[in-house]
Amino acid sequence: MKLGFAISPGRGDVDLLLAGLAEALQADGLRVCGTVQINSERPDDGPCDMDVRVLPEGPVIRISQSLGKASRGCRLDPDALESAVGLVAARLAAGADVLIINKFGKHEAEGRGFRDLIAEALVREIPVLVGLNRLNVPAFQEFCGGLAVELPPRTADLAAWVREAAGTQDGRRSVRIRPTPQMAISAAPASVSGRGAA
Repeated sequence: MKLGFAISPGRGDVDLLLAGLAEALQADGLRVCGTVQINSERPDDGPCDMDVRVLPEGPVIRISQSLGKASRGCRLDPDALESAVGLVAARLAAGADVLIINKFGKHEAEGRGFRDLIAEALVREIPVLVGLNRLNVPAFQEFCGGLAVELPPRTADLAAWVREAAGTQDGRRSVRIRPTPQMAISAAPASVSGRGAA
């Protein structure tokens, strides 16, 4: 299973890291699929706006709701997130060398969001790299059966892992024999079967 994750050392750090990584991998010629998060500060109205850019070329989708300065509830717009999931699903079906997901968050921990797409990519032996915060580590580890690799939150380390997992050298795709769906499904851990798992 080719599943890696990086934990942000500070708020928003992993978002910038994954966005830069996606650009670097695309420049190397890899087919990058997934989402990266863009945070925009809103000094006049509480916490930052959260957008995701659907890789490789967009669109950018606002996934946060403006609830005002006094709000303490979850600001995630679930409908907007599911719109992003649908776009990524279509692009994953067209083929990819790596799936990057900005965050395995509360929605994924509850069996929604990008959870099924992560499982689908793993079954298809497409490397998956996700951002993660400490709060969701237990749910993520349960989801993947503890088989994911924690990577240093540095662009060079993440890029090296992706290139190795994708079977590339110096950014050039190598010829790989992909297993049939039946072979891949039989090899996938039961805990990464998608929605409802863990």
